[in-house]
Amino acid sequence: MEYSTYIFDLDGTLLDSLQDLAISCNYALKKHQMPERTIEEVRHFVGNGVKKLMERAIPGGLEHPEFDETYQDFRQHYLVHNLDNTRPYLGVMDLLKNLHEHGKKLAVVSNKFYDATRELCQHFFSDYVSVAIGEREDIHRKPAPDTVIEALRQLGVDKTDAVYIGDSDVDIATARNSGMPCISVLWGFRDKEFLLEHGATTFVSSPQELMLPLDSK
Repeated sequence: MEYSTYIFDLDGTLLDSLQDLAISCNYALKKHQMPERTIEEVRHFVGNGVKKLMERAIPGGLEHPEFDETYQDFRQHYLVHNLDNTRPYLGVMDLLKNLHEHGKKLAVVSNKFYDATRELCQHFFSDYVSVAIGEREDIHRKPAPDTVIEALRQLGVDKTDAVYIGDSDVDIATARNSGMPCISVLWGFRDKEFLLEHGATTFVSSPQELMLPLDSK
């Protein structure tokens, strides 16, 4: 499986960010006297952006009278604490270095809000990833293809010989809507059975499976 362009999801694909997301979620819930959520609940809430995460976590969702305040408290806390426990999954840095050394174009497309996406990618992946697109008001988030199209535009390539790599049903749908093949990773927030139910066809169990041989450069 070799492509000229690799577009990655962020949370659950490149970064194990679940603990920091759960801590910020529960900080905001506790501040507003709402029941806190387990890390497994948060695992199933993520994937459609942090607003949807909080909509799922807050009793009554968007209808709760304190939704906006609670959501903003989450955002403010997370922007300060998103590096407390978040780390690349084992093997991810080696993978990105490998693809970069082979001259591949690399981008990150996430439903995480824009500032956090940029900050995390700059902190961890600035040597290898040149384009990072997060959620913005002026662009439709995944599974719409818009953020992928924008990433390709910034990379200066089209979708020919490009692949989308992610860990969720949202990523499968994003790749399909973008007219690109999808590789589903099995170390992230969703298990294989769930991914199969949502149309996944190609799986990798470790980042090493995506690495290219040194003699193929």
